[in-house]
Amino acid sequence: MSQQRERERERVRVSCRLEQLFFSSGFAIISVTFGTMMEPQKSRDSPDVALESLQLDNHKGSESAGSRIGDVDHLPVPQRIQINDITCDSFKISWDMESGGRDQITHYFIDLNKKEDRSSHKVKHMDVPTKLVAKAVPLPMTVRGHWFLSPRTQYTVSVQTAVKQPDGEYVVSSWSEITEFCTADYSTVQLMQLLQKAEAIAGRMLPFTVFYRNQQEYFQPNRDAQRCQMLPSVKDNSGSHGSPISNKLEGIFFSCNTEFNTGKPPQDSPYGPYRFQVQADILFNHNTNMYFGDFYCMYTSYHYVILVLAPNGSKGDTFCKGRLPVLDRSNNGFLTFTKEDSGALSFRHAQDVILEVIYTEPVDLSLGTISQINGHQLMSLSTLNAKKDPSCKICNISVGR
Repeated sequence: MSQQRERERERVRVSCRLEQLFFSSGFAIISVTFGTMMEPQKSRDSPDVALESLQLDNHKGSESAGSRIGDVDHLPVPQRIQINDITCDSFKISWDMESGGRDQITHYFIDLNKKEDRSSHKVKHMDVPTKLVAKAVPLPMTVRGHWFLSPRTQYTVSVQTAVKQPDGEYVVSSWSEITEFCTADYSTVQLMQLLQKAEAIAGRMLPFTVFYRNQQEYFQPNRDAQRCQMLPSVKDNSGSHGSPISNKLEGIFFSCNTEFNTGKPPQDSPYGPYRFQVQADILFNHNTNMYFGDFYCMYTSYHYVILVLAPNGSKGDTFCKGRLPVLDRSNNGFLTFTKEDSGALSFRHAQDVILEVIYTEPVDLSLGTISQINGHQLMSLSTLNAKKDPSCKICNISVGR
C-alpha cells in the first residue's frame, strides 16, 4: 500500500501559491487575491498565517481526494458543518471533529462550488479556484473573497482535514458531507459604494414635469374596468446581482428622463406604443420617501440608476427602511423637487444616467392621461431581466458581481 501511495505521489504534483490569511477578533479571515503575490498584512495582535489556493479534481459525495494525494485513516473527518454570519461575499464556517488525530492537522481543504443551475447567467473568472487550502486555525473560520463569492448565489461546501508533509505533499481525510448555503444581498455598506459611483457620473440636473410608463397591457379596453389601476408587481432580476430589491420589492416602474432639446419625454420606447403620463407631484411629494436601489449598465455606454418612491408608512416604505440608502428629496444627484414661491413644486432629474423609478403603490389611471406615441419601439433598450456587465469599472464595486 505504501508503494502504491508513493507512485501516486510521483504522478500528481500539487501546485500551491501563498495568499493572505490573518486573524481578526479571534477568527481566521481568508482574503484571497490573484495575480502578483502581495506581502501579508501585519497586525500587532494578529499573527501571519498562510492561505494557499489549490487546484484539485472534482469529487463526488464524500469520496476522498486522498487517493490522489495520500490519506491517513485516523485523520478526523469534519462533521456537522455549520455556516453562519453570511454576507454577500463572506461566511463563517465551523464543524465538529473527533479528538483522535486532531493534533496532527496542519491544514483544512475547503471545496466551494456554485450550486448547479443551468438557467443561471454564469460569469466565471478563469483563475477562480473552487478548492481552497487554509492553515488549521481556531474555528469558526471566516472565508472572504469577492473573486470567488458572489452575492445572492447558492453554494455547496465540503471540507477535509490534512497534514502537510516535509516534501510539500498532503495527506488528507475523507471529505465531509456536502452542505448548502446562499450568500446574502448587498448591505447598505455596499449600496453606499454604488451610490457614490452613481453620483460621480449623474451630471447636471434637467427640469421635468411628468412621470410616464409605456406598457400596453395596462391600457387594454378589456382590462378590469372596476379597478382601472396599475398594480405593483415584483421587480425582475435585472441590474446588480446583489441588489436587495430584485425579485423582492413590489412596485410600478416609471421613467422621468426627457429629451435634451425638447425637455419632454422621448417619443421612442421599448415597452409599447401606449403611454400613461401623470404629473410628477402626484407620485413625488412631501409624503414620499425616496431610496437608492441600484446602479448598473448592460454592456453599453448607458448607465441606469434605480430609485424607489414609497409613500411614508406604506408597505414599500417599510421594506426599504434599513435595506436601502435614503435620499434627501431636495438635495441629491438624481431626482429632486423644490418648492417655488407660488407653493408649487418644481422637479429635476439627472442628465447623464437613465433613471428607473419604482413607485411602490397602485396608481389609478384616472390620475393621468393615456396617449399613443409616434416613435419607434427600441427593444434593445429594454432592461427586463438584463444582466449587469461585471467588467465595467464605472458601476461595479469590489464585492461580488
